[in-house]
Amino acid sequence: MTTATAEAVIGSAELKARFSRSERQRKISALLLVAPLFLFICITFLAPVAEMLFRSVDNSFVHGALAQTREALADWDANGEELPPEEAFAALIADAKRGAKEKTMTRVGRLINYKMSGASSVFRKTARAIRKLPDNPADPRAALVKIHKRWGETDIWRGIKFFTAQQYGGGYYMDAADFAFEPESNSYERKPENERIYLRLFWRTLLLSALITFLAFLMGYPTAFFISSLPPRHANWLLILVLLPFWTSLLVRTTSWIVLLYSEGVVNNTLVALGIADDGDRPELIHNAAGTIIAMTHILLPFMILPIYSVMKTIPPAYMRAARSMGANGWVAFWRVYFPLTVPGVGAGCILVFILSIGYYITPELVGGAEGTFISNRIAYHVRASGNWGLASALGFMLLALVLALYWFYDKIVGIDKMKLG
Repeated sequence: MTTATAEAVIGSAELKARFSRSERQRKISALLLVAPLFLFICITFLAPVAEMLFRSVDNSFVHGALAQTREALADWDANGEELPPEEAFAALIADAKRGAKEKTMTRVGRLINYKMSGASSVFRKTARAIRKLPDNPADPRAALVKIHKRWGETDIWRGIKFFTAQQYGGGYYMDAADFAFEPESNSYERKPENERIYLRLFWRTLLLSALITFLAFLMGYPTAFFISSLPPRHANWLLILVLLPFWTSLLVRTTSWIVLLYSEGVVNNTLVALGIADDGDRPELIHNAAGTIIAMTHILLPFMILPIYSVMKTIPPAYMRAARSMGANGWVAFWRVYFPLTVPGVGAGCILVFILSIGYYITPELVGGAEGTFISNRIAYHVRASGNWGLASALGFMLLALVLALYWFYDKIVGIDKMKLG
């Protein structure tokens, strides 16, 4: 190898090393630029989702609070009719004494009560009276039965063994699927038809969200087409009207619909004045599914108009003129040429409106009544009213999984790469 060749090889290697360092520095710079956004997403989205998933399967509190009772019940046949052995009663007294000192027994009873009605009062009364018992009573069974008669029944013991068996489990998901624990069979069984609410709420949420999306498309598409066909000066004024609802509080807009749709409201008074409805038989437009559909369609309509309009503005008018010059009439030219070009905007608007409507809470709560509420309203109830965060987390995770499944289905059928916002 000549000296010139060796120098060329060395220079090439040095150039590659410099290029590698430059590329590495570029990637590090890009990573540092994205890091704040990634950290923000982790804190505000991934961490709450992980916490929600954990709460939906976590049973560690009851599992640990009744540790001695759980071990004493390990060999007891819960399917039989006999009460647990004396060791189980003594173990429960020890756990209850420790729980009364640490003030955890009331919470244990509340958590078990979510799955077995009546357990909360049993544990609450036991926690108050257990301090007066000696540490090792001569007859622990009689002592507990004297505190509360249900300690002499097998169903409460079956529930304790069932709910303390695992530190993590899917009990809340069974509740969310309208199953309930039955002490007689010592297992989960389907609730009676008149007590099944969660799957019905999921179905109602999907159905009403799809209907709201369809109505928003029916009104949003011609509106976007009309705005896109105007000169820029006039189109800007109409776009301001479309964006105007965003400058008003959601609560104010929803409350306005209550005023409009009430039995003595503007809409009903107009229908009566026009002779469309009878004054003594006014249509019910509030506190039902109709109120939810009307109010949410109005609120979410801008989310349908804007993506479609932004795509329509990119379509050259020459395409329609070319279609007409080749013999197509106005309808054929629109359906065969113009509409397919707007499908990416339609897809973006539909999926945006549908996903937003699935998780809506305020509007269905105020105008929906018993027939127009969504699953999100039930999740909020368990978070702020009943305190059953485990069930709320299970319902929330099921809703998230449903949205992701629909997103995946949309990607397979339409293709998420075809969705455009302009």
